[in-house]
Amino acid sequence: MKIASSTVSDIDSIFKMYDLAVAYQKTKFNKHWMGFDREMVLNEIAETRQWKIVIDDEIACVFAITFEDESIWKEKNADPSVYFHRIVTNPKFKGQQFVKKIVQWGLAFAKEKKLNYLRMDTWGDNDELINYYQKCGFDFLGVIIPEYKGLPKHYEGISLSLFQIKVEY
Repeated sequence: MKIASSTVSDIDSIFKMYDLAVAYQKTKFNKHWMGFDREMVLNEIAETRQWKIVIDDEIACVFAITFEDESIWKEKNADPSVYFHRIVTNPKFKGQQFVKKIVQWGLAFAKEKKLNYLRMDTWGDNDELINYYQKCGFDFLGVIIPEYKGLPKHYEGISLSLFQIKVEY
């Protein structure tokens, strides 16, 4: 297993995984992603913010990072942090606890970049994911209503659960 930055040649695989994730979300919960802009993902790739976990030369998981998330984190956005978004597991590799592996990678990444927190969010009422993220080491910070400004469509009119891990130096 290796974690590497995604490349432009991965774009179709990334979007196929997003489509599979939406289909899965529809079977598990009352909310789902509503698609993503291809240019946004290509920009993330160009800025080394789109990542993949590769096992036996196959993409097992993808995730995106950013270093600011003001619409969601408001004043806490000032804290030096890495924010994780759109973690998607290839169904062939389901059950391998990639979020825990991403946390391990993220802690080393954050230390290298001198960041104080790993952060993420999910729907405010998704108890299954809330519990899972806590089992992966995240502290649950509570539920907020995000400011829907520049966020993907699925953030409109929802509440979000916020999570973070403090980076220990």
